[in-house]
Amino acid sequence: MKNVLMVAEKPSLAASLANILSNGKHSSRKGFNGACSVHEWKDYFMGSPANFKMTSVCGHVLGVDFISKYNNWDRVDPVELFSCPIEKKETTPKLKMPAFLAKESEGCENLVLWLDCDKEGENICFEVMASVAKSMNGNVYSDSVTYRAKFSAITEKDIKAAFKNLTQPNENEAKSVDARQELDLRIGCAFTRFQTKFFQGKYGDLDATLISYGPCQTPTLGFCVQRHDEIQSFKPETYWVVQVSAVAKDNQDVPLEWERVRSFDKDVANMFLGLIKQEKQGRVVSVVSKEKSKPRPIALNTVELMRVASSGLGMGPQHAMQIAEKLYIQGYISYPRTETTKYPENFDLSGTLKQQANNPEWSKEVKAILDQGINRPKSGHDAGDHPPITPMKTATRNDLDGDAWKLYDYITRHFIGTLARDCRFLSTVIKIIINKEVFYITGKTLIDPGYIEIMTWQAFGKNEIVPNFSENDLVPIQNARLTEHQTAPPDYLTEAELITLMEKHGIGTDASIPVHINNISQRNYVTVTPGRKLKPTTLGIVLVHGYQKIDAELVLPTMRSAVEEQLNLIAAGKANFNAVLKHTMDVFKLKFQFFVKNIDGMDQLFEVSFSPLSASGKAHSRCGKCRRYLKYIQAKPTRLHCPHCDETYNLPQNGTVKLFRELKCPLDDFELLCWTTGNKGRSFVFCPYCYNNPPFKDMKKGNGCNSCTHPTCAYSLNTNGVINCAECEYGILVLDPSSGPKWKLGCNRCDTIINLFEDAQKISIFEENCDCGAQLVNVEYRSEKSKLPNRATEMKGCVFCSVEFSKLVDRPKMAVVSRPPRPFRGGKAAGGRGGRGAGGGRGRGKPKDKMAQLAAYFV
Repeated sequence: MKNVLMVAEKPSLAASLANILSNGKHSSRKGFNGACSVHEWKDYFMGSPANFKMTSVCGHVLGVDFISKYNNWDRVDPVELFSCPIEKKETTPKLKMPAFLAKESEGCENLVLWLDCDKEGENICFEVMASVAKSMNGNVYSDSVTYRAKFSAITEKDIKAAFKNLTQPNENEAKSVDARQELDLRIGCAFTRFQTKFFQGKYGDLDATLISYGPCQTPTLGFCVQRHDEIQSFKPETYWVVQVSAVAKDNQDVPLEWERVRSFDKDVANMFLGLIKQEKQGRVVSVVSKEKSKPRPIALNTVELMRVASSGLGMGPQHAMQIAEKLYIQGYISYPRTETTKYPENFDLSGTLKQQANNPEWSKEVKAILDQGINRPKSGHDAGDHPPITPMKTATRNDLDGDAWKLYDYITRHFIGTLARDCRFLSTVIKIIINKEVFYITGKTLIDPGYIEIMTWQAFGKNEIVPNFSENDLVPIQNARLTEHQTAPPDYLTEAELITLMEKHGIGTDASIPVHINNISQRNYVTVTPGRKLKPTTLGIVLVHGYQKIDAELVLPTMRSAVEEQLNLIAAGKANFNAVLKHTMDVFKLKFQFFVKNIDGMDQLFEVSFSPLSASGKAHSRCGKCRRYLKYIQAKPTRLHCPHCDETYNLPQNGTVKLFRELKCPLDDFELLCWTTGNKGRSFVFCPYCYNNPPFKDMKKGNGCNSCTHPTCAYSLNTNGVINCAECEYGILVLDPSSGPKWKLGCNRCDTIINLFEDAQKISIFEENCDCGAQLVNVEYRSEKSKLPNRATEMKGCVFCSVEFSKLVDRPKMAVVSRPPRPFRGGKAAGGRGGRGAGGGRGRGKPKDKMAQLAAYFV
């Protein structure tokens, strides 16, 4: 029998597909990576009996990155990033996805790829193929081995049809994604590294961890700042309006609309008012009534869905797309990423509509359309990708909650609306002349609501009452007056307006548009105000103005639009991958070099908007060089700055930094600090100078005293290390001297924490090893707080093996250890004390008793 491996894009999608293809008769097991399941069943493939395995990835398997040498910001000139080597790396190493796919593909003759049917999905196809190429039987790049399933909805009909009509992966589309990834990586990283290093070292209230540039992100921000500039430069003008009302036959006042609309000259407006006041009546010169229609909508695509979600449902575009994807995987809607607004000729409109006939939310409207006959949807644009977004099965408020229901409700109502009648109404215009000045009365009367019965938000309100005037009637007028107004500036761009501009100028794709909008918000370039309006921050404004000052093309949409056109040509097989990459890279490299030479132009704008480091921050701890106080800069990224030495020291982020007992580092005389995320989080002691300038070869930049191999310092790894961490490859569990009286061991590499010996007065680490490999500890309590047996005040033992300590040591705060910890091998090998050197590294061995067995599980 053949063995066939099938791969979907997400675990939940794999489960749905397996259930449909096996008719619910499959077995399931967990994959060794813990994230993906494998579903197995027997059936026929290409006319032959086969064993099927359905599993999944979790999005992209591989991502593009520079080789490690070029990831050092301090040693690499950013201009090198335009031409340095890059490589494909695992997107999420913890998932071990390539190894997992390779393992599951062993012994398989065929591969069927069920990835999302867009360019990103095609790219993931080739990532999966690369992962299983060496483990599968046969050439995975052969058309007779690997197949591609194309589908637009998770329904039994669509999935089984896709299985019967398998195609081949599209390499050109995959290459276009590779090109976009490489361009964005090289261009974005070069500009981002240069800007971040240049500006962060100069300004203390610049609240941004990264000052990033993106070929799509920056033009997106440019639209927001352009609107901001229009608002700031707007000069209001005063104008006047002649207002007058007519008296209807039922004595109701009816306001009239002035044909001239407004006058910017008050004297002229007063002249017209004087003419009106000379008359007490106006003459009706025409009454025109016409039947008009408001057309039903065209089918729904991604951009329109995002626009409505933002403007009507109060959801950000990225959030809306995340919900839409969940609805798709659950089988409620068709594929939500599409540019098409035209249903295929063979699309089962009637069957899809009938599914909604018994839904209590809209059954009345659906049955009315089915009884009267479906109206063929208006012709839209066929982009050749996926059908428009459509409901695939019915759902109620009880099936979906919150925003999921809001989005499903809109998608379904929009679909029903495309099959309903146009809205018809009677439009009446009455023209009245008062002393040669023309005024109008307008009104609408609903004839047939049509589609607005289901899309109620598009209704134009109640019928507008039109007075019963006839031609040549003389009607009394009153309340003639002049009102003063001012022109108003435009408002800040809404997300919906920004999406429209991005689509118009070709910035991003239907999949990436929400990501770019989210990025400029997350990176503190814009803030989202009520009404989902995007107001640029000072940083966002200064960045865009700086680009405009140096090279306006860096922020204009034309550059990215041209690149997107080239990427589309790669996808269509009409442009050479390497030629497009080389040409685009050459252009941006020249622009980068020009930008670097002229950075002072942008810096002048930063000087006006932000404060220098020397004028920022609060006095914190003493500098080891000049003995003056360092200033603590709280704006992200937090750091210390010495105004006297003019040097800046990076700090650990996302926590609190405090002075540690006014003690000094024995190496450089800087005062020791403590970084903590609270009693229940990580913490460690560190020297700000050593943190930035590692004193020993085996110590990496950005480490604290818990990684320092100083042989005698009371706060170093050599003094406080206990045992190797079992949760990570190179970490060591180290006693945190700043944590007392709520003592804890913390890994110096990962987030593993063990709380122990609460309220102890002192904990000391001995050079002796327990049989388990851990260093022995000595615990001292005050007599009134002792928790040791028989209220002893001092005891020596192993944290993990000593029975007397078992109730005083909590479980680790991370997942249960999947492998026993390695014996601690520190100290002597790194130039430290012999007790923690090679001599202290005995193997863990087999646990000798129940307590030791618990320790093996526990650590």
